[in-house]
Amino acid sequence: MNSLDQIKETVSFIKGKLNVNKPVGIILGTGLGDLANEVNEPRVLSYSSIPNFPQSTVDGHDGKLIHGFIDGVEVLAMKGRFHFYEGYTMEQVAFPIRVMHFLNVKNLILSNASGGMNPAYKVGEIMILNDHINLMPTNPLIGPNMDALGPRFPDMSEAYDKTYVKLLVACGDEIGEKLHQGVYAAVSGPCFETPAEYRYIRRIGADVVGMSTVPENIAAKHLGMRVAALSVITDLGIEGNVETVSHEEVQAAARAAEPKLAGIVKKFLKKIDA
Repeated sequence: MNSLDQIKETVSFIKGKLNVNKPVGIILGTGLGDLANEVNEPRVLSYSSIPNFPQSTVDGHDGKLIHGFIDGVEVLAMKGRFHFYEGYTMEQVAFPIRVMHFLNVKNLILSNASGGMNPAYKVGEIMILNDHINLMPTNPLIGPNMDALGPRFPDMSEAYDKTYVKLLVACGDEIGEKLHQGVYAAVSGPCFETPAEYRYIRRIGADVVGMSTVPENIAAKHLGMRVAALSVITDLGIEGNVETVSHEEVQAAARAAEPKLAGIVKKFLKKIDA
């Protein structure tokens, strides 16, 4: 379990390097790191320089914490996240979210690449998460509860802020991009799903599937954050049309959607009350 001492040590280090006030937290997923180029006046910390921080081991996750402004809105962006399949514990995956909390982050934007199972979805389209299904074998809140972080049994009836879902829809309309809304299923990975697994996950109610996001969301909700999340459809696992896929293809599809995602996030930042 992340100790409060570890969290506070990391927070103290970051405060000594970055002039953090009240930023919006952003986590950039596979192939989506170029959104960091939209940050003005950037101050960058390598994860390797931050005490207690895990290290990114996956191609497409650069391992940089970036502080600055996007169109005047203060942001603290993670260019690269940590995954359970890398061998990290759930507590390590959730650690940056807990650090963000003590850096006065109240609003968190998550992004990811996912496999689409809803037959209405196409590669390159973007889905707003309005709920999720946790199919990972564990949860970042298992173990002794730290009351300083949140309650023993946090409510998850609104895992993704309903007001923010509506704002994201409006942002998509403003740039002429129709966004889907749906359910994200999180699995441990790292292998992509079999046709039977796609079929099963679709039938239990998910529209897309991926290997991240949900542990971060759970940790954020435990801390009382408001969360918005966007998923880029990078491959398809539609029943009867399961495509072969590689990590390189996923990255390429995510990069192609980057301009749309950046446009949506930039407009969204202007609409929320940080």
